[in-house]
Amino acid sequence: MSPLCLLPATLLLSLASLFNLTLAYADDTALPRSAEWAQPVEAKYNLFQMSPTLYRSALPDRGAVALLEKLKVGTVINFLPEADSTWLSTPGITQIQLPYRTNHVDDSDVLKALRTIQTAEAKGPVLMHCKHGSDRTGLMAAMYRVVVQGWSKEDALNEMTQGGFGDSTHFKDGVRYMMQADVDKLRTALANGDCSTSPFASCSMKNWFQSAHVQ
Repeated sequence: MSPLCLLPATLLLSLASLFNLTLAYADDTALPRSAEWAQPVEAKYNLFQMSPTLYRSALPDRGAVALLEKLKVGTVINFLPEADSTWLSTPGITQIQLPYRTNHVDDSDVLKALRTIQTAEAKGPVLMHCKHGSDRTGLMAAMYRVVVQGWSKEDALNEMTQGGFGDSTHFKDGVRYMMQADVDKLRTALANGDCSTSPFASCSMKNWFQSAHVQ
């Protein structure tokens, strides 16, 4: 007997609904471009401006440095496992590396990224990027919209998948995470300085262990 046959009917319906919603947000049906969405700056780098202090892009190169300086970018946040030091050596631009994969993302990854963005924004404009500027950057951009800026999931998902940031097939893992994310818990954890929404997450347990030994 198939393992799926042993699942309760309500759970099967929930899984089916999630699958259908994921496909709906990852299809190729274009929406009219909203003025609230990130606005294009430089097509070569898939560079868009999300707010006066936040940009998103694909992996830049040395040719992008002059543009970043013109935009007064003070911090570059990199979601790739490879460092930005191969193309960026400007003393006035801080490099931060937060590698992760969308098919293994959890709340701690999102909270770390959002907190890093907010801290960096206090010092000036921020650029966040991955390789193509679509999936990893797209998910963090959407979570920033929802958790920090108060957008609805629907609006953030529409921007993520229809904003012209890349191939829609790249967004399925990000859409799946967003559909299940508890925004209220994420917002509370971000405000409280918690590393995760769960007290049993590895980072939470590590923090508890360290604080217990300090006392």
